[in-house]
Amino acid sequence: MLRMFRTTLIALFALLAGLAMPALAEDGVYRINGGDQLHISVYGEQNLNQDVVVQPDGWVSFPLVGSINALDMTLQDLQAKIAESLRQSQYFPNLTDSEVTVSMLKAMGNSISVIGQVKQPGTFAFDTRLDVMQALSLAGGLTAFAGKDEIKVLRRDPAGKQTAIPFDYSAVEEGESLDSNILLKGGDVVVVPQAGFGF
Repeated sequence: MLRMFRTTLIALFALLAGLAMPALAEDGVYRINGGDQLHISVYGEQNLNQDVVVQPDGWVSFPLVGSINALDMTLQDLQAKIAESLRQSQYFPNLTDSEVTVSMLKAMGNSISVIGQVKQPGTFAFDTRLDVMQALSLAGGLTAFAGKDEIKVLRRDPAGKQTAIPFDYSAVEEGESLDSNILLKGGDVVVVPQAGFGF
């Protein structure tokens, strides 16, 4: 009985840990988005321990460093960038990358929107991997008027250019074209048009 309780407890902790993990990009590495809340610290420098919010356009401000565009950086990339900037100042010429720590407080920048012919359109924050079918499920599923074969995922690249990625719900539902059920990224918009009114 005790062993079963212990196993259940371990499984519960693992589940909670998974839910707390920030969302991963398709390469399996988390990349910073606008709205994320970070904690940045420098070893031995209490005045340089700060919580910062990534601006919608990706910029982060930090003392002695100024502003850095962290959009699409990994936490390790930003850590190295801050360490390098501090080394270039007159205050920390011998600082190592490992003396700077960047950690995620809240991955608030990871949200997607589902609009059109779904039962509960809206914007949804996510902290695990999320594909198109899962996003549609979060939105309550398709309405009877949805154009299943005309769904698009709108995505902007870091330069602001938008692309439309087609998604064939019917094919995926039947176990075909599974590669079109892509993992979503923060800022993606899933558009479900009315049948016969695709764009």
